[in-house]
Amino acid sequence: MVSFVRLSALLVAVLLNGCEQQDAPPLDQQLYVWQRQWTPAHDAALRDSRADFSTLRVLALQAFPQVGWRRARIDPALLKRDGRPLIAVIRLDGQLQSLDQDEVTAQIQQLLSDWQGKGLTLAGVEIDHDAGNARLPAYRAFLTHLRAVLPATLPLSITALPAWLDSPELSSLLSTVDSSVLQVHAVSDPRHGLFDPDQARKWAKGWGRITTKPFYLALPAYGVALLPGTSGAPVVESEVPVGRGGERRELLADPLQLRTLAMDLRADPPAHLAGLIWFRLPLAGDRRAWSLTTLGAVARGDTLDSRLSVKFSAQDGLYDISVSNQGNLDSPWPERVTLAVQGCDGADALAGYALQQSPDLLTFTRLSAGRIAAGGQRAIGWARCTKIDQGGSNVHP
Repeated sequence: MVSFVRLSALLVAVLLNGCEQQDAPPLDQQLYVWQRQWTPAHDAALRDSRADFSTLRVLALQAFPQVGWRRARIDPALLKRDGRPLIAVIRLDGQLQSLDQDEVTAQIQQLLSDWQGKGLTLAGVEIDHDAGNARLPAYRAFLTHLRAVLPATLPLSITALPAWLDSPELSSLLSTVDSSVLQVHAVSDPRHGLFDPDQARKWAKGWGRITTKPFYLALPAYGVALLPGTSGAPVVESEVPVGRGGERRELLADPLQLRTLAMDLRADPPAHLAGLIWFRLPLAGDRRAWSLTTLGAVARGDTLDSRLSVKFSAQDGLYDISVSNQGNLDSPWPERVTLAVQGCDGADALAGYALQQSPDLLTFTRLSAGRIAAGGQRAIGWARCTKIDQGGSNVHP
Protein backbone atom coordinates (compact mmCIF):
# COMPACT_ATOMS: atom_id res chain seq x y z
CA MET A 1 0.00 0.00 0.00
CA VAL A 2 2.81 2.41 0.88
CA SER A 3 4.64 1.71 -2.37
CA PHE A 4 1.41 2.32 -4.33
CA VAL A 5 0.90 5.69 -2.63
CA ARG A 6 4.49 6.67 -3.31
CA LEU A 7 4.15 5.61 -6.94
CA SER A 8 0.94 7.62 -7.32
CA ALA A 9 2.57 10.68 -5.79
CA LEU A 10 5.53 10.28 -8.14
CA LEU A 11 3.24 10.03 -11.18
CA VAL A 12 1.34 13.15 -10.11
CA ALA A 13 4.61 15.04 -9.63
CA VAL A 14 5.83 13.98 -13.08
CA LEU A 15 2.57 15.04 -14.70
CA LEU A 16 2.58 18.39 -12.93
CA ASN A 17 6.19 18.97 -13.86
CA GLY A 18 5.39 18.17 -17.48
CA CYS A 19 2.54 20.67 -17.46
CA GLU A 20 4.80 23.33 -15.99
CA GLN A 21 7.41 22.74 -18.69
CA GLN A 22 4.77 23.14 -21.41
CA ASP A 23 3.53 26.47 -20.05
CA ALA A 24 5.15 29.10 -22.24
CA PRO A 25 5.60 32.69 -21.06
CA PRO A 26 3.20 35.15 -22.70
CA LEU A 27 4.46 36.58 -25.96
CA ASP A 28 5.78 40.11 -25.74
CA GLN A 29 4.05 42.68 -27.96
CA GLN A 30 6.06 45.55 -29.42
CA LEU A 31 5.61 48.32 -31.98
CA TYR A 32 7.59 49.75 -34.85
CA VAL A 33 7.45 53.54 -35.06
CA TRP A 34 8.31 54.09 -38.71
CA GLN A 35 7.51 57.69 -39.55
CA ARG A 36 10.46 59.64 -40.91
CA GLN A 37 8.96 62.95 -39.82
CA TRP A 38 7.32 63.09 -36.40
CA THR A 39 4.21 65.23 -35.92
CA PRO A 40 2.02 66.28 -32.98
CA ALA A 41 -0.13 63.20 -33.73
CA HIS A 42 2.61 61.02 -32.23
CA ASP A 43 1.71 62.27 -28.76
CA ALA A 44 -1.75 60.69 -28.69
CA ALA A 45 -0.61 57.58 -30.60
CA LEU A 46 2.16 56.84 -28.11
CA ARG A 47 -0.07 57.54 -25.13
CA ASP A 48 -2.89 55.32 -26.39
CA SER A 49 -0.56 52.44 -27.27
CA ARG A 50 1.08 52.13 -23.87
CA ALA A 51 -1.33 49.60 -22.39
CA ASP A 52 -0.81 46.98 -25.12
CA PHE A 53 2.77 47.31 -26.36
CA SER A 54 5.84 47.00 -24.17
CA THR A 55 8.63 48.33 -26.37
CA LEU A 56 9.14 50.85 -29.18
CA ARG A 57 11.40 50.08 -32.13
CA VAL A 58 11.95 53.47 -33.70
CA LEU A 59 13.22 54.17 -37.21
CA ALA A 60 16.29 56.27 -36.52
CA LEU A 61 18.64 56.26 -39.49
CA GLN A 62 18.58 55.15 -43.13
CA ALA A 63 21.23 54.67 -45.80
CA PHE A 64 20.13 54.83 -49.44
CA PRO A 65 22.03 54.22 -52.69
CA GLN A 66 23.15 57.52 -54.24
CA VAL A 67 21.12 59.59 -51.74
CA GLY A 68 23.23 58.70 -48.73
CA TRP A 69 22.27 58.95 -45.05
CA ARG A 70 18.98 60.28 -43.70
CA ARG A 71 17.93 60.58 -40.06
CA ALA A 72 14.34 60.33 -38.88
CA ARG A 73 13.22 63.55 -37.22
CA ILE A 74 12.04 62.10 -33.93
CA ASP A 75 10.61 63.95 -30.94
CA PRO A 76 12.97 63.04 -28.07
CA ALA A 77 10.74 64.75 -25.50
CA LEU A 78 7.85 62.43 -26.37
CA LEU A 79 10.08 59.36 -26.16
CA LYS A 80 11.48 60.43 -22.80
CA ARG A 81 7.99 61.03 -21.44
CA ASP A 82 6.78 57.71 -22.86
CA GLY A 83 9.44 55.83 -20.90
CA ARG A 84 9.12 52.45 -22.59
CA PRO A 85 12.23 50.51 -23.63
CA LEU A 86 13.54 52.07 -26.82
CA ILE A 87 15.33 50.29 -29.68
CA ALA A 88 16.87 52.35 -32.48
CA VAL A 89 16.42 50.82 -35.93
CA ILE A 90 19.04 51.52 -38.59
CA ARG A 91 17.80 50.77 -42.09
CA LEU A 92 20.54 49.87 -44.61
CA ASP A 93 18.89 49.64 -48.02
CA GLY A 94 19.24 46.23 -49.65
CA GLN A 95 20.25 47.91 -52.93
CA LEU A 96 23.47 49.28 -51.44
CA GLN A 97 26.40 47.87 -53.40
CA SER A 98 28.33 47.08 -50.22
CA LEU A 99 28.52 47.99 -46.54
CA ASP A 100 31.47 50.18 -45.61
CA GLN A 101 32.09 48.87 -42.09
CA ASP A 102 33.89 51.93 -40.84
CA GLU A 103 31.42 54.44 -42.30
CA VAL A 104 28.31 52.57 -41.15
CA THR A 105 29.76 52.04 -37.69
CA ALA A 106 30.70 55.71 -37.38
CA GLN A 107 27.19 56.78 -38.39
CA ILE A 108 25.63 54.46 -35.82
CA GLN A 109 27.97 55.54 -33.05
CA GLN A 110 27.24 59.20 -33.80
CA LEU A 111 23.50 58.51 -33.70
CA LEU A 112 23.78 56.75 -30.35
CA SER A 113 25.84 59.62 -28.96
CA ASP A 114 23.34 62.21 -30.20
CA TRP A 115 20.36 60.33 -28.78
CA GLN A 116 22.12 59.91 -25.48
CA GLY A 117 22.82 63.65 -25.48
CA LYS A 118 19.08 64.22 -25.85
CA GLY A 119 18.41 62.19 -22.72
CA LEU A 120 17.36 58.96 -24.44
CA THR A 121 18.48 55.63 -23.00
CA LEU A 122 18.55 52.82 -25.53
CA ALA A 123 17.56 49.24 -24.79
CA GLY A 124 19.04 48.00 -28.06
CA VAL A 125 19.99 48.58 -31.67
CA GLU A 126 18.39 46.82 -34.63
CA ILE A 127 19.98 46.61 -38.08
CA ASP A 128 17.47 46.29 -40.93
CA HIS A 129 19.30 45.13 -44.06
CA ASP A 130 17.66 43.04 -46.79
CA ALA A 131 20.83 41.29 -47.88
CA GLY A 132 20.60 38.63 -50.55
CA ASN A 133 21.74 35.14 -49.59
CA ALA A 134 24.96 35.52 -51.56
CA ARG A 135 25.91 38.53 -49.42
CA LEU A 136 25.28 36.94 -46.03
CA PRO A 137 28.97 36.15 -45.36
CA ALA A 138 29.86 39.83 -45.85
CA TYR A 139 26.89 40.82 -43.70
CA ARG A 140 28.05 38.46 -40.96
CA ALA A 141 31.50 40.05 -41.05
CA PHE A 142 29.96 43.51 -40.71
CA LEU A 143 27.80 42.44 -37.75
CA THR A 144 30.81 40.85 -36.05
CA HIS A 145 32.68 44.14 -36.42
CA LEU A 146 29.71 46.17 -35.18
CA ARG A 147 29.14 43.92 -32.18
CA ALA A 148 32.77 44.40 -31.17
CA VAL A 149 32.58 48.20 -31.16
CA LEU A 150 29.13 48.64 -29.58
CA PRO A 151 28.88 48.63 -25.78
CA ALA A 152 28.75 45.04 -24.57
CA THR A 153 25.65 45.86 -22.52
CA LEU A 154 23.71 47.14 -25.58
CA PRO A 155 21.75 44.29 -27.25
CA LEU A 156 22.11 43.99 -31.03
CA SER A 157 19.36 42.55 -33.20
CA ILE A 158 18.69 42.26 -36.92
CA THR A 159 15.67 42.19 -39.16
CA ALA A 160 15.73 38.90 -41.06
CA LEU A 161 14.18 37.53 -44.24
CA PRO A 162 12.52 34.11 -44.66
CA ALA A 163 14.66 33.55 -47.79
CA TRP A 164 17.67 33.20 -45.46
CA LEU A 165 16.25 29.88 -44.26
CA ASP A 166 17.71 28.38 -47.45
CA SER A 167 21.23 29.61 -46.68
CA PRO A 168 23.86 27.48 -44.89
CA GLU A 169 25.20 30.80 -43.56
CA LEU A 170 22.15 31.47 -41.40
CA SER A 171 23.29 29.81 -38.16
CA SER A 172 26.64 31.59 -38.14
CA LEU A 173 24.95 34.90 -39.02
CA LEU A 174 22.52 34.59 -36.11
CA SER A 175 25.39 33.76 -33.75
CA THR A 176 26.71 37.32 -34.17
CA VAL A 177 23.62 39.02 -32.66
CA ASP A 178 21.53 38.77 -29.51
CA SER A 179 18.18 38.30 -31.23
CA SER A 180 16.50 38.47 -34.63
CA VAL A 181 13.23 39.80 -36.04
CA LEU A 182 11.78 37.61 -38.77
CA GLN A 183 9.79 39.72 -41.22
CA VAL A 184 6.91 37.67 -42.62
CA HIS A 185 5.08 40.39 -44.55
CA ALA A 186 5.81 42.05 -47.89
CA VAL A 187 8.63 39.60 -48.60
CA SER A 188 7.49 38.25 -51.98
CA ASP A 189 5.84 39.58 -55.12
CA PRO A 190 3.25 42.11 -53.86
CA ARG A 191 0.90 41.01 -56.62
CA HIS A 192 0.45 37.79 -54.64
CA GLY A 193 -0.65 39.68 -51.54
CA LEU A 194 0.86 41.40 -48.56
CA PHE A 195 0.74 38.51 -46.12
CA ASP A 196 0.08 34.75 -46.00
CA PRO A 197 -0.63 33.46 -42.46
CA ASP A 198 0.00 29.81 -43.34
CA GLN A 199 3.36 30.65 -44.87
CA ALA A 200 4.19 32.84 -41.86
CA ARG A 201 3.59 29.88 -39.50
CA LYS A 202 5.90 27.66 -41.56
CA TRP A 203 8.64 30.28 -41.63
CA ALA A 204 8.36 30.85 -37.89
CA LYS A 205 8.65 27.13 -37.12
CA GLY A 206 11.60 26.81 -39.49
CA TRP A 207 13.32 29.78 -37.85
CA GLY A 208 12.78 28.30 -34.40
CA ARG A 209 14.53 25.10 -35.48
CA ILE A 210 17.64 26.98 -36.61
CA THR A 211 18.15 29.80 -34.13
CA THR A 212 19.31 29.21 -30.58
CA LYS A 213 18.49 32.76 -29.49
CA PRO A 214 15.22 34.66 -28.97
CA PHE A 215 13.46 35.83 -32.08
CA TYR A 216 10.42 37.95 -32.85
CA LEU A 217 7.92 37.98 -35.69
CA ALA A 218 7.29 41.27 -37.48
CA LEU A 219 3.60 41.32 -38.41
CA PRO A 220 1.70 43.76 -40.66
CA ALA A 221 -0.94 46.22 -39.48
CA TYR A 222 -0.97 48.31 -42.64
CA GLY A 223 -1.72 48.38 -46.34
CA VAL A 224 -0.11 49.45 -49.60
CA ALA A 225 -1.27 50.42 -53.06
CA LEU A 226 0.08 48.89 -56.26
CA LEU A 227 0.45 51.15 -59.29
CA PRO A 228 1.37 50.07 -62.82
CA GLY A 229 5.11 50.27 -63.45
CA THR A 230 6.95 50.83 -66.69
CA SER A 231 8.91 47.56 -66.43
CA GLY A 232 5.88 45.38 -65.72
CA ALA A 233 6.54 45.10 -61.99
CA PRO A 234 4.18 47.24 -59.92
CA VAL A 235 5.21 50.39 -58.09
CA VAL A 236 4.43 50.10 -54.37
CA GLU A 237 2.95 53.11 -52.59
CA SER A 238 2.98 52.97 -48.79
CA GLU A 239 3.48 55.78 -46.27
CA VAL A 240 4.72 58.29 -48.86
CA PRO A 241 2.46 59.15 -51.85
CA VAL A 242 3.91 58.28 -55.25
CA GLY A 243 3.47 60.99 -57.88
CA ARG A 244 2.26 58.62 -60.55
CA GLY A 245 -0.94 58.16 -62.51
CA GLY A 246 -2.83 54.95 -63.06
CA GLU A 247 -5.28 52.80 -61.16
CA ARG A 248 -4.30 51.91 -57.61
CA ARG A 249 -4.88 48.40 -56.29
CA GLU A 250 -5.13 48.53 -52.52
CA LEU A 251 -3.78 45.67 -50.39
CA LEU A 252 -4.49 45.61 -46.66
CA ALA A 253 -3.45 43.11 -44.02
CA ASP A 254 -6.58 41.41 -42.67
CA PRO A 255 -7.03 41.98 -38.90
CA LEU A 256 -9.10 38.80 -38.57
CA GLN A 257 -6.30 36.70 -40.10
CA LEU A 258 -3.67 38.33 -37.92
CA ARG A 259 -5.74 37.88 -34.76
CA THR A 260 -6.07 34.17 -35.49
CA LEU A 261 -2.35 33.84 -36.17
CA ALA A 262 -1.38 35.75 -33.02
CA MET A 263 -3.65 33.59 -30.88
CA ASP A 264 -2.25 30.41 -32.45
CA LEU A 265 1.29 31.57 -31.78
CA ARG A 266 0.46 32.36 -28.16
CA ALA A 267 -1.11 28.94 -27.68
CA ASP A 268 1.63 27.00 -29.46
CA PRO A 269 4.73 29.17 -29.98
CA PRO A 270 7.62 27.95 -32.11
CA ALA A 271 10.86 27.32 -30.25
CA HIS A 272 12.61 30.52 -29.14
CA LEU A 273 9.77 32.84 -30.22
CA ALA A 274 9.87 35.73 -27.73
CA GLY A 275 7.20 38.04 -29.10
CA LEU A 276 5.42 39.88 -31.88
CA ILE A 277 6.31 43.27 -33.32
CA TRP A 278 3.59 45.12 -35.19
CA PHE A 279 4.37 47.32 -38.16
CA ARG A 280 3.49 50.10 -37.62
CA LEU A 281 2.30 52.60 -35.00
CA PRO A 282 -0.70 54.29 -36.67
CA LEU A 283 -1.27 58.01 -36.45
CA ALA A 284 -4.62 59.76 -36.67
CA GLY A 285 -5.54 60.00 -40.33
CA ASP A 286 -3.12 57.29 -41.46
CA ARG A 287 -5.13 55.89 -44.36
CA ARG A 288 -2.86 52.90 -44.93
CA ALA A 289 -2.67 51.54 -41.40
CA TRP A 290 -5.14 49.92 -39.06
CA SER A 291 -6.54 52.23 -36.45
CA LEU A 292 -4.91 51.95 -33.05
CA THR A 293 -8.23 50.64 -31.69
CA THR A 294 -8.14 47.71 -34.12
CA LEU A 295 -4.43 47.09 -33.61
CA GLY A 296 -4.83 46.97 -29.84
CA ALA A 297 -7.81 44.62 -30.11
CA VAL A 298 -5.86 42.25 -32.37
CA ALA A 299 -2.85 42.30 -30.04
CA ARG A 300 -5.06 41.46 -27.04
CA GLY A 301 -6.98 38.77 -28.91
CA ASP A 302 -10.33 40.53 -28.48
CA THR A 303 -13.31 39.47 -30.57
CA LEU A 304 -13.43 41.79 -33.58
CA ASP A 305 -16.53 43.37 -35.03
CA SER A 306 -17.65 46.45 -36.92
CA ARG A 307 -20.91 48.07 -35.82
CA LEU A 308 -22.03 50.48 -38.52
CA SER A 309 -24.98 52.79 -38.02
CA VAL A 310 -26.37 55.94 -39.61
CA LYS A 311 -25.93 59.20 -37.72
CA PHE A 312 -27.81 62.45 -38.33
CA SER A 313 -27.02 66.00 -37.38
CA ALA A 314 -30.11 68.14 -37.99
CA GLN A 315 -30.66 71.89 -37.93
CA ASP A 316 -33.77 73.60 -39.31
CA GLY A 317 -34.65 70.57 -41.43
CA LEU A 318 -31.15 70.21 -42.90
CA TYR A 319 -29.65 66.81 -42.12
CA ASP A 320 -25.95 65.99 -42.34
CA ILE A 321 -25.76 62.23 -42.87
CA SER A 322 -22.84 60.09 -41.68
CA VAL A 323 -22.02 56.44 -41.10
CA SER A 324 -20.49 55.65 -37.71
CA ASN A 325 -18.38 52.62 -36.76
CA GLN A 326 -18.92 51.88 -33.08
CA GLY A 327 -17.05 48.54 -33.17
CA ASN A 328 -13.36 47.76 -32.65
CA LEU A 329 -12.71 46.67 -36.25
CA ASP A 330 -12.04 49.11 -39.06
CA SER A 331 -14.68 48.70 -41.76
CA PRO A 332 -14.89 49.32 -45.49
CA TRP A 333 -17.33 52.03 -46.47
CA PRO A 334 -20.76 50.41 -46.65
CA GLU A 335 -21.90 49.42 -50.12
CA ARG A 336 -25.28 51.05 -49.67
CA VAL A 337 -27.19 53.17 -47.14
CA THR A 338 -30.96 53.58 -47.35
CA LEU A 339 -33.01 56.20 -45.48
CA ALA A 340 -36.79 56.31 -45.04
CA VAL A 341 -37.75 59.97 -45.56
CA GLN A 342 -40.67 62.36 -45.89
CA GLY A 343 -40.96 65.74 -47.56
CA CYS A 344 -37.44 66.07 -49.03
CA ASP A 345 -36.90 69.08 -51.27
CA GLY A 346 -33.14 68.61 -51.71
CA ALA A 347 -30.40 66.04 -51.13
CA ASP A 348 -26.96 65.12 -52.41
CA ALA A 349 -24.13 62.66 -51.85
CA LEU A 350 -20.56 63.53 -50.94
CA ALA A 351 -17.49 62.29 -52.80
CA GLY A 352 -17.31 58.50 -52.90
CA TYR A 353 -21.10 57.99 -53.01
CA ALA A 354 -23.95 58.49 -55.47
CA LEU A 355 -27.56 59.32 -54.53
CA GLN A 356 -30.78 57.86 -55.88
CA GLN A 357 -33.92 59.62 -54.62
CA SER A 358 -37.60 58.67 -54.55
CA PRO A 359 -40.44 60.36 -52.60
CA ASP A 360 -39.98 58.14 -49.52
CA LEU A 361 -36.45 56.76 -49.88
CA LEU A 362 -32.89 58.03 -50.23
CA THR A 363 -30.28 55.50 -51.37
CA PHE A 364 -26.58 56.28 -51.11
CA THR A 365 -24.45 53.86 -53.19
CA ARG A 366 -20.70 53.52 -52.85
CA LEU A 367 -18.64 54.50 -55.89
CA SER A 368 -15.10 54.04 -54.56
CA ALA A 369 -13.26 52.23 -51.78
CA GLY A 370 -12.42 53.56 -48.35
CA ARG A 371 -12.45 52.64 -44.67
CA ILE A 372 -14.12 53.90 -41.53
CA ALA A 373 -11.80 53.52 -38.57
CA ALA A 374 -13.05 51.83 -35.43
CA GLY A 375 -14.66 54.55 -33.34
CA GLY A 376 -14.80 56.92 -36.32
CA GLN A 377 -17.38 58.12 -38.79
CA ARG A 378 -17.63 59.19 -42.42
CA ALA A 379 -19.98 61.80 -43.88
CA ILE A 380 -21.82 60.51 -46.97
CA GLY A 381 -24.29 63.28 -47.82
CA TRP A 382 -26.97 65.73 -46.79
CA ALA A 383 -30.72 66.13 -47.18
CA ARG A 384 -33.35 68.80 -46.48
CA CYS A 385 -36.45 66.92 -45.37
CA THR A 386 -39.37 67.31 -43.01
CA LYS A 387 -38.50 63.92 -41.50
CA ILE A 388 -35.91 61.15 -41.67
CA ASP A 389 -36.96 57.97 -39.87
CA GLN A 390 -33.97 56.65 -37.86
CA GLY A 391 -35.70 53.29 -37.42
CA GLY A 392 -36.25 53.00 -41.17
CA SER A 393 -32.60 53.60 -42.03
CA ASN A 394 -30.34 50.71 -42.97
CA VAL A 395 -26.64 50.16 -43.62
CA HIS A 396 -25.79 47.44 -46.12
CA PRO A 397 -22.10 46.40 -45.79
